[in-house]
Amino acid sequence: MTTLLVIAKEPLPGRVKTRLTPPFTPEEAAALAEASLVDTLHVVLATPARRRVLVLAGAPGPWLPPGFDVVPQCGGGLDERLAAAFAGCDGPALLIGMDTPQVTPELLTVDFADCDAYFGPAEDGGFWALGLADPDPALLRGVPMSAPTTGAVQRERLAVAGLRVRELPRLRDVDTAGDAKAVAVAAPGSRFAAELERLGAAVGR
Repeated sequence: MTTLLVIAKEPLPGRVKTRLTPPFTPEEAAALAEASLVDTLHVVLATPARRRVLVLAGAPGPWLPPGFDVVPQCGGGLDERLAAAFAGCDGPALLIGMDTPQVTPELLTVDFADCDAYFGPAEDGGFWALGLADPDPALLRGVPMSAPTTGAVQRERLAVAGLRVRELPRLRDVDTAGDAKAVAVAAPGSRFAAELERLGAAVGR
């Protein structure tokens, strides 16, 4: 079975979702980040997996449900941190972030029987998921992160390596207030949507 990895930051004001401020306060942005993270962790818990790992920058809090191994993120850029997360796996692994609370167990239930990799593109040009049947950290090192070309470069890395890649649906990361509203609409029953409603938040607030 697959190891499921979630790479995340501790949801602290001023440390997460800074692009949500304004219109949100740092405390509100952190609350939204926590809701997004909790949604993601519970979806991972509902997905069949060999092992579930939270690769965390910071310290776990009461928001962390049981069932996860917690490992600290290494230093360096995001490419190095993602590479290190895969390096800790000894079999097939699928990595996602904390910014897509609309994700479902069906999307995360992957089968490497007839492919070598899964790739989930994001609306902003990045990627929300990356799965590797044989985790090789070199496939991520040096990929320029947080850029409009991140997803294209990472996808090309997989192709150049000769991997058979299966595409996952394109999803929208929560980066801006507009993203938050759109994702809440896409996941109306989520904690994230409830938190957004609780804050009385809307684009143009």
